[in-house]
Amino acid sequence: MMNTESWQVKLALLLVSSLTIMSMITISASLPDMTNAFSDIPNGKKLVKLVLSFPGLFIALSAILAGMIIDKFGRLKLLGISLLLYAVGGSSGYWLDNIYFILVGRALLGISVGISMTIVTTLIADYYKGQSRQKFAGLQIAVMSLGGIVFITLGGILADISWRVPFLLYFFSILIFPFAYLFLKEPTIPSEIKSDNKLVKSPAIIWFVFINVMLMWILFFIIPVQIPFHLKSIGIEKNALIGIAIASSTFFSAIGAISYSKIKNKFGFKQIFGIGYFLMAIAFVCVSYGSSYTMVMAAMLLAGLGMGLMIPNANIWVMQLAPPEIRGREIGRLTTFWFMGQFLSPIILLPFLDAMSHSQLFFVLACVLLSLSMLQFIFYLASSKTKKG
Repeated sequence: MMNTESWQVKLALLLVSSLTIMSMITISASLPDMTNAFSDIPNGKKLVKLVLSFPGLFIALSAILAGMIIDKFGRLKLLGISLLLYAVGGSSGYWLDNIYFILVGRALLGISVGISMTIVTTLIADYYKGQSRQKFAGLQIAVMSLGGIVFITLGGILADISWRVPFLLYFFSILIFPFAYLFLKEPTIPSEIKSDNKLVKSPAIIWFVFINVMLMWILFFIIPVQIPFHLKSIGIEKNALIGIAIASSTFFSAIGAISYSKIKNKFGFKQIFGIGYFLMAIAFVCVSYGSSYTMVMAAMLLAGLGMGLMIPNANIWVMQLAPPEIRGREIGRLTTFWFMGQFLSPIILLPFLDAMSHSQLFFVLACVLLSLSMLQFIFYLASSKTKKG
């Protein structure tokens, strides 16, 4: 009988979770030199930028399918394949000289993350209940956030050797492989998994959660995309200071995630979404009106705290709403909406910069976030009255 409270089980789950955040950002520091390396290729600059975002699209596309498969055949059968795919696809930039083949490798990386993230989040829902689930979901997001800072830093150090070397960090999944199979076991719910789940449905409100997840990522992802340019526009030239600003939003999202369980004991799911959007609204106002590095740092603190609360809030809500028979499918959908939001963010928001400045864009987005916050509290009050009635 597996002890799900053992540190080995929890560490294995957290290590697999860390693969998600490092998939996108580990090679960020390599992009300038990589652009130079492929400058003689038609559209080389655009193709290199695509290397960073390409996995997100394939995470979104593969997660739903992964969720359906693990509901039918079990959680762990696909995990080994995804960890191997991660190493092969992720390290492609070290071995390959053709940018198109590297993009194929990044697509494989995205597919592997879509599988592994869906599996690990479903396992957390299977292994833990109630307060234990709340605490661990917050810990998962916190470790992912802090892991992001570690892998950004390592990627930057290794990029000074060569733009190719950070791609070797993706072999981290091979180190996790034996650890995951040693300590993670298939949940003991065979009758639920084998049942005819075509007739089983989640409550309709689960789509409310999915839409919120996509919206919050569309709005939050403008920070890593545009804050560097905003800081340059207000006179901050040192790349180290820009890196610290971006990393601080990730750090404070970890603080928010760690605090989630205590906050959830006092507030409902909709209220926490409302709080998260409100914190992000204040953050974007700080960016809009703040012409100093201090104001931008305050914005990163608030935005990070807001996202740190909302991500585990969405995860826990979906875990609670999804019947065990289709839990994998619903968590796959959650993963899809998460990464579709990241993928769509620059496509939706960047065209507005043709008509307005960075400050104006952030002010408009602050108004959108404030409206979303108010809607969450209105929905909460309406649902509370319905329950009383």
